[in-house]
Amino acid sequence: MTPTSLKRALLCGAALSLSALAPALADTRITFFYPVQVGGPLTEVIDGYVAAFEAENPGITVEAIYSGSYIDTTIRALTAARSGTPPTVAVLLATDIFTLIEEDVIQPIDTFIRTDEDRAWVEGFMPAYLASAQVGGHLWSAPFQRSTAVMYYNKDAFEAAGLDPETPPTTWDEMVEMGKALTVRDASGAVTQWGLGIPGSANAVHWLFGALVAQNGGMLSSPDGLHTFFDTPEVIEALQFFVDLSAVHGIHPPGVQEWGTTPNDFLQGRLAMAWTTTGNLTNIRANATFPFGVAPYPGNPEPASVLGGGNLYIFSGAPEAEQAAAFEFVKFMTSDEIQSDWGVATGYVAPRDGAWEIEPLASYVVEAPQAEVARLQIPVSVPEISTFESARVTQVLNTAIQAALTGEQTPEQALTAAQAEAERILRVYRD
Repeated sequence: MTPTSLKRALLCGAALSLSALAPALADTRITFFYPVQVGGPLTEVIDGYVAAFEAENPGITVEAIYSGSYIDTTIRALTAARSGTPPTVAVLLATDIFTLIEEDVIQPIDTFIRTDEDRAWVEGFMPAYLASAQVGGHLWSAPFQRSTAVMYYNKDAFEAAGLDPETPPTTWDEMVEMGKALTVRDASGAVTQWGLGIPGSANAVHWLFGALVAQNGGMLSSPDGLHTFFDTPEVIEALQFFVDLSAVHGIHPPGVQEWGTTPNDFLQGRLAMAWTTTGNLTNIRANATFPFGVAPYPGNPEPASVLGGGNLYIFSGAPEAEQAAAFEFVKFMTSDEIQSDWGVATGYVAPRDGAWEIEPLASYVVEAPQAEVARLQIPVSVPEISTFESARVTQVLNTAIQAALTGEQTPEQALTAAQAEAERILRVYRD
């Protein structure tokens, strides 16, 4: 789809609805691509959901295919779609929405909504998560494995540093001061425990940096996916603060803290406070040998986090009967009952209020009150950066952040260059 036809389709809704859905779903087979971005044997959980769906819908068979990381899954799904053999449904990042629209490979979810029950299902999603699935007057996907980023902290380390283990930092200044108390050095001066770790690796840095930007009153992209704001004072100040955590305050590992090692660094006591996804809660609860807390992100001065995770998309290149079956599967996987169970099994944030009111999630929150932190933080969370040419634009931003973290460029130099490149990429979609 060219930029011109894409704009026309978004404005007019042209050619975006099915003329008729096949009513008979007997002997229908659908393919389901999904990633797993958190720890644990979650393929077994997915297989259990698939078996339950097939038992309730004996005419539909689901081939569930674990397809690696989010990036791997997106590449695989797009490659299959371009070759004429798309998956019927896939879990892809919510931020992939503009890329998938641009590629003309997904069918809007709202073209399947026909009954009061369907409309009630849509209304059951939290508005903050539903917003990231809506573009141009259409609902393009259904929130599934959603998350928000939070701060985990070691309560034993807080006590050892003379800090109140029930009072985590609520502002940047408090986080820096507590981080200094929590940073521990041995007799040689080598750090044995850092006060804070914020991942800066390429697969996550834009997400966590987005939280810093939101806390500083800024934003990274426009809701229509056509503009970026990398060189604004709020964004530059946020990156300077990120750099200064190590370079000035000495509470953060130098260079780039890796996303993949952050949970283990926290569990092994190398980090007293760690920023990562709510999706790591189950893993940390199972493996922590010390009492830990989960706190909302601090602010400067207002707190903020970033909504992340994946949505379920139905592919337009699949036969109509498969699409209709996929819609039934999407509703099943995003039902209150499945989302309640999935939230406990994974630590992802159930994007439906109803899921929090039934078992097992209702009891889980009583047992593990840390899980409630993510839900309470949602009202002050903002969408993750999402634009047309999302992968390219995000890579431009990630490269700039890492250049600043490693000292190759100042934050202002890195972000000014990144803004120019991002606007060059997006210019064609605004013409």
